[in-house]
Amino acid sequence: MADQSDVENALAALVANALYPQGSAAPGVVTPLCRVYRGYPVPSSLDADLAAGIVNISVAATAAGMKNVTRYPRIWQDVAPVTQTLTVAVKGLYATFAGTCAAGQLAGIMVDDQAFSYAVQATDSPATVASNLAAQIRAAGWIVDYEGSMLAMPTALRVKARVVAGVAALKELRRQVQEFSISFWCPDPATRDEVVPVVDVALTTPLFMPLADGSYGRVRFEQTVTEDKTGEASLYRRNLVYDVEYPTTLTQMSPAMLFGTLAVSVNATVIGNFES
Repeated sequence: MADQSDVENALAALVANALYPQGSAAPGVVTPLCRVYRGYPVPSSLDADLAAGIVNISVAATAAGMKNVTRYPRIWQDVAPVTQTLTVAVKGLYATFAGTCAAGQLAGIMVDDQAFSYAVQATDSPATVASNLAAQIRAAGWIVDYEGSMLAMPTALRVKARVVAGVAALKELRRQVQEFSISFWCPDPATRDEVVPVVDVALTTPLFMPLADGSYGRVRFEQTVTEDKTGEASLYRRNLVYDVEYPTTLTQMSPAMLFGTLAVSVNATVIGNFES
């Protein structure tokens, strides 16, 4: 589900990508070094950074209240499918798993007419996937030989194995609008004038930004505020205020079919069954 923290992380990512499009290890598009983070700076660290000419950019929700704008029905909607990273190869009565493991994938083996499946976890490896399937097959009475990520059923007549990737589905429970401030803490006005426009354009360009749960937040500019305080001669600050409309969602994984049987009929009479 998308939370205020997810929106702040997404905004911080937009800011960082605008300033360092090739990553933080490569030179940025502006002259000064910039630190981008959620929350507000620690005064002692900020003073040290300003003295060194380093710009701090903080992202945080403003004190303005959140507005409930819920208006869509509660229905499940598919989002981007999981990328399949685990593979399996079958040779005779042997099945060998390879690749990498990630949640949302389903591994399965069919021994003659019996199907066995295992929901892959992010902490798995091809060997643990094979081990979990071997335990299920043995529990059903089959002889199973396995080593590493390979397993074999020597008494079977035929073996099939597959890996499929599921599709994430979201149900929107409510929708809200919330203000967020992107604050620039700069050592001098010239530095501020160089950095702020780059970020402002980057935040204004997209109408929607992706959130961690697969949903999107609508980004809209509200205002900009300059805060130069005479008591802090080394601090020149400017805030960009954007509101973001984003949903609170439930997430579930819809698995794909591993094995199935298709019945073919003519005039309501079944003439054959075909495995898929």
